[in-house]
Amino acid sequence: MGDDAALEAIRQKRLAEMQASAGNQGDSGKMMEEQARQQEMKNTMLSAILDQKARARLNTIAQVKPDRARKVEMMLINMYQRRQIMGKIGEPELIKMLEEISKTDTKTTKVNFDRRRVDLDSDSD
Repeated sequence: MGDDAALEAIRQKRLAEMQASAGNQGDSGKMMEEQARQQEMKNTMLSAILDQKARARLNTIAQVKPDRARKVEMMLINMYQRRQIMGKIGEPELIKMLEEISKTDTKTTKVNFDRRRVDLDSDSD
């Protein structure tokens, strides 16, 4: 009888674990659904803001530099929500915006050479 009680306790524990993991999957499913809905809203807004060629250019940039594309997308959406954009933005205007962003996002690369000194190094003489 003791074995049956222990086995039943293990079953109950395992059932509780499975239910908890199923509950977590339900929460992650809701989060995934919310993210998909937000992505769809963003795509709808960008389609309303950009013409076909500008949208294609932005998608190409997103493949190469996703962080820069996100900055441009957020900037466009903010301008659209503030009613600073009237009509659709074409490819030349998008290129100007990208140039402005690239001017502000200058990354400097610095290379340091660290030579290791050896006792027999001829430079120390």
